[in-house]
Amino acid sequence: MSETVVPLQEVLDLGEVLWGIVLIAVSMLIHAVGMPATLTVADRLWSRWPAGGGRFDLGRVSVLVLGSWMIVLVHLVEVAVWAEFLLWRGALASTPDAFYYALCQYATVGSELTLPTRWRLVGGMIAMAGLLTFAWSTAILLQLAQQVEAARGKRAGEADAGCPRGGSGAG
Repeated sequence: MSETVVPLQEVLDLGEVLWGIVLIAVSMLIHAVGMPATLTVADRLWSRWPAGGGRFDLGRVSVLVLGSWMIVLVHLVEVAVWAEFLLWRGALASTPDAFYYALCQYATVGSELTLPTRWRLVGGMIAMAGLLTFAWSTAILLQLAQQVEAARGKRAGEADAGCPRGGSGAG
């Protein structure tokens, strides 16, 4: 059986890969602004809203929800950059299609839309950007959630301080 050898330049377009690398860098730069901004806003809100009582602290949880919204907005800005690139290069013809395609690729869901052969590697590069930035966002969201839980644990500890458990006298 004879194997057909395909020249590397037919499989890998260096220009396409370079564009992908540049756009991944742009995505990471946007994230490098958006993630610290999310933490700064959360810290400022937490310093202004006193911790609530009881097991559920609506104020702290609200900050967590706001932080998650900010993270989503940062991701949508990044998706918009990819969509604009696809429109600019003529890879997709309409803004809704470009945004839909970029969002589906970014979230690694895929879509029924396809790019012209000239730009097909960009789809994978969009997914790489999504994976990298979702990992970063997960770390930020976890940090915010840990702060909510730490405040809850502190309140629970303060409430339990005067109540011995199990008759051992330990608080």
